[in-house]
Amino acid sequence: MLWLISLILLPLAALGYIGWHLWVLLPCTAVWKTLVLTAGLACFLSLFLDFTGRLDALPMPLARCLYAVGTSSLIVILYMVLTFVVLDLGRLLHLVPGSWLVSNWLATGVLGLLMFGLLLYGNLHYRRKVRVPLELTTSKPLPHAYRLVMASDLHLGYHNPRRELARWVDMINAEQPDLVLIAGDIIDVSVRPLIEEDMAAEFRRLQAPVYACLGNHEYYSGNARAQQFYRDAGIHLLTDSATVVDSALMIIGRDDRTNPRRKRLADILSQSPSLQAKDSVYTIVLDHQPYHLEEAERQGVDFQLSGHTHRGQVWPISWLTDRMYECSWGSHRRGSTAYYVSSGLGIWGGKFRIGTQSEYVVMRLEVND
Repeated sequence: MLWLISLILLPLAALGYIGWHLWVLLPCTAVWKTLVLTAGLACFLSLFLDFTGRLDALPMPLARCLYAVGTSSLIVILYMVLTFVVLDLGRLLHLVPGSWLVSNWLATGVLGLLMFGLLLYGNLHYRRKVRVPLELTTSKPLPHAYRLVMASDLHLGYHNPRRELARWVDMINAEQPDLVLIAGDIIDVSVRPLIEEDMAAEFRRLQAPVYACLGNHEYYSGNARAQQFYRDAGIHLLTDSATVVDSALMIIGRDDRTNPRRKRLADILSQSPSLQAKDSVYTIVLDHQPYHLEEAERQGVDFQLSGHTHRGQVWPISWLTDRMYECSWGSHRRGSTAYYVSSGLGIWGGKFRIGTQSEYVVMRLEVND
C-alpha cells in the first residue's frame, strides 16, 4: 500500500512543481496555459486506467494509445522535474538569468526540443536489443557443450505486441540454442492482448524447449489465465518445482515472492525426485526477483537467472536499483554460485531506455578442460 501511495503522491507533487514552472514560462494567455496543464494532467491520470484494469474494456487501438500515453507521462515528468531543478539551481547561483524562465518562447522551444530529443533517443535505444555473451564452465559431466538463450521481463501486452515478439523469436532462433530460459514477467498487466493476437503461436515457433518461472506481473494479470497462456504457448512452467534435462541439467523454477506461501529453495530441492543427482548435474535456478541471493549459494546451486529490476529502466532510477539490490544487473558471484540479473528484453510502461539496455543473454556452458 505504501508504494501505491508514493506512486500517487510523488508524481502529483512533481506535477505541481512542473505546472507552476510552465505557468510562469509559457508566453501565452491564461486560457492556453490552462489547456496545456489540463492536457498534461489528463495524460498522467490515464495511467490509472492501466492499474485498475479498465483498459481491457476499451477497443484495442484506444487501449494501446492510453497505455502508451499514461506510462510515458512518468518519464516526461521525471525529466522535466530534473530539468527545472537544474534551471532553478542555476538561477540561484546566478548562472541562469531569472528572466529566461518567465514568459519566454525561446526557453519554451529549447525545453520542448530537449524533451523530444531525449525521448526519441530513449525509444531508439530501447528498440536495440543487446546480445550479452556469457561463458561458464563446470567440472560436472555434460554430454556436450550447451548454448542457452536467457531472457526476462518480456512484458508482452498493450505496448509490446505480437510483431515485437516475432522479432524476438527470430533473434533467439538465430542463436540455435539448446534451451531457452525465461525468468518471469512474460506478461505485462493483462493477458487480453496476448490472447487476441495469439502470441502463443509465436512462442511455439521457438526451435528449442522453453522453461520459465513466474514473475510478479503474472500475478497482476491473473495467475490462472497466465498459466493457461504458458500451456498454450508450449512453455514448461516451473513453479516451485524442478526438472532434469538430458540427465545433465537440473532446472529449478521458483514461484514469485508475490506469493507469500512460496516454498524455500531448500524445500524444493529436498522434495525433488532428482535430489540424489544434484551433485552430478549442473543446477540452474530461475527466480524472478533477485532477493536473498545467499539461498542459492547455501544450496550449492551452480547458476541463478533473475530479472525484475530492469535496472531502473532510465537514469537516474538506475542509481536507486543499484543500491536496492545486492546485484541489480549483470554477472555476479557468491562462492561457487554464478548469477546473472537481466535488465530485461522488454520493458514495463513507456518504451524508453536511458542509461540502461534491453538485452538477452547467450550462455555457453561447457566442461572444464
